[in-house]
Amino acid sequence: MGRNILKYGVIAGLVVAAGMWGTLLAFGNDMPHGWSGMALGYLSMLVAFSAVVIGIRRYRDVDRGGVIGFWPAFGLGLGISLVAAIFYVLAWELAQATVVGDFAGRYAATAIEQAKAGGAGAAELAKLTAQMEAFKLQYANPLFRLPMTFAEIFPVGVLVSLVSAAVLRNRRALPARG
Repeated sequence: MGRNILKYGVIAGLVVAAGMWGTLLAFGNDMPHGWSGMALGYLSMLVAFSAVVIGIRRYRDVDRGGVIGFWPAFGLGLGISLVAAIFYVLAWELAQATVVGDFAGRYAATAIEQAKAGGAGAAELAKLTAQMEAFKLQYANPLFRLPMTFAEIFPVGVLVSLVSAAVLRNRRALPARG
């Protein structure tokens, strides 16, 4: 099972890292923010986590003779998701060190500009500005940034693992060919 976790985790990790880098290289500093940016990011995560489904299915059909319980399938999915999430965190750190630059500063500026455009008052803007300054300080700390980045992707992997384990424990779901 460990070999499958590593194999499919690396595949998922490379896919999600490629999606991140593709977005960064395509948009540069004009990356989409808000809903469009989140949709693009989570779509690449879901594509990457298709490796969870493939990994569980292959393990069930090849290594386990077509039968797998919920908990072994869920554990395999979590392992794959963990490896992929580590790749994601490392890819983000590399991107931030090379091409992204001051992500927290740009994020804060965008949030403040959106609040101004939305008609926020002076008190609201002052409060938001203070919050964004605190965020920039926190984000500069790797002990804050790394778990925060991990928390962006890992819950998606947990959800995909849950659904995959529930579906693939039934041997009639996506049966082996042949």
